[in-house]
Amino acid sequence: MVDPAQDLCRFVDASPSPFHVCSTVADELTAAGWQLLDEREPWPAASGRYLVVRGGSLVAWSTESSTGPADAFRIVGGHTDSPNLRLKQHPDRGFDGLGVVALEPYGGAWLHTWLDRDLGLSGRLALRDGTTRLVHVDDPVLRVPSLAIHLSAARREIEVDPQRHLDAIWSGARHRGDVVAWVAGTVGVDRADVLGFELMAHDTQPSRLVGADREFVAAPRLDNQVTCFAGMRALTATAPVQGIRPVLALFDHEEVGSTSERGAQSDLLATVLERIVLAAGGTRDDYHRAVAASVCASGDMAHATHPNHADRHEPQHRITAGGGPVLKINQNLRYATDARGSAAFALACESAGVPLQTYLHRADLPCGSTIGPLSAARTGITTVDVGAPQWAMHSVREQMAAADVDLYTRALTAFLAPT
Repeated sequence: MVDPAQDLCRFVDASPSPFHVCSTVADELTAAGWQLLDEREPWPAASGRYLVVRGGSLVAWSTESSTGPADAFRIVGGHTDSPNLRLKQHPDRGFDGLGVVALEPYGGAWLHTWLDRDLGLSGRLALRDGTTRLVHVDDPVLRVPSLAIHLSAARREIEVDPQRHLDAIWSGARHRGDVVAWVAGTVGVDRADVLGFELMAHDTQPSRLVGADREFVAAPRLDNQVTCFAGMRALTATAPVQGIRPVLALFDHEEVGSTSERGAQSDLLATVLERIVLAAGGTRDDYHRAVAASVCASGDMAHATHPNHADRHEPQHRITAGGGPVLKINQNLRYATDARGSAAFALACESAGVPLQTYLHRADLPCGSTIGPLSAARTGITTVDVGAPQWAMHSVREQMAAADVDLYTRALTAFLAPT
């Protein structure tokens, strides 16, 4: 049996961009019996396992245990994107005979952690024939060098300016003219056929189990590929429960507000759920009845209490790495959790034999948010925000306890199949 933490490492390394996350999840689900649907085509009326992919977002579900069109949905939600550095649309600039690539931050990247790293390139190209092509250059082709300590004022760390300090060196004279042409060549495409691109840098250092007894995971993009991985594993492991339709909903663009055609503020999830009801012969009223009976676990990572910065955490809500999933609560609705949602997830953890921790952000610090409040407002579905604990959130390389991978997956599995 594959160790869950090692399996997570494999998943993360195969998924350097949101588009690769969807590709990896779709490949594993189709191998397990899910059928990929085209949103432009009619959906089958027969019960079964299905999924749709819209760019960097994916929704998968099963209707095998459905008893009628108004049956409740049990949803695990998450996001596929992570903070990183992305190519500007005119990325090429030279400097003293060097090929330099202009990069800009995406989301709340912890910028200093991206300096002096071996970076690859990933994303997708949009081609003249209307197709897209995934790109995954895992060689260390980019590097953003830091300023030598001898050149900084008073030999202190300089603040990283997102406009001036993030361009990467990628070549000498030979390739300095057109980085997109070089990338296109890696997948056998002519530059003239590339009419659009979404390309981003990623850390090429493999994900690893670290520590004296290999009890921790060190990897890029744990926020939020841990939820993508655990949600996928939960969906495939879920035992059918009569009258419950399990759903996995993974959204792009959470790190920049979710306002896109495929983000959590879009119609994607609501449209998919309605089409599931209609394909089963239901009505709009059946859809609204199903929504009223449904619950969503919005999964994102949580802040483990930092041993070097314990004062930055709420004193009465210490979160332990390896201590199990985290219920996330914020009175100002940065998280969507309410009492009903809390109870639903607590019951799932109890059923799975998994410990549950509760996180509150310090009241004197601004709190981050998730897809939870946005998706809840868009669909009207009761939503609970949960996660797995980690350190170094939004760093180029993050850390969590290996044990939490299995605990989180078991909790999400039980949530999708309430007893």
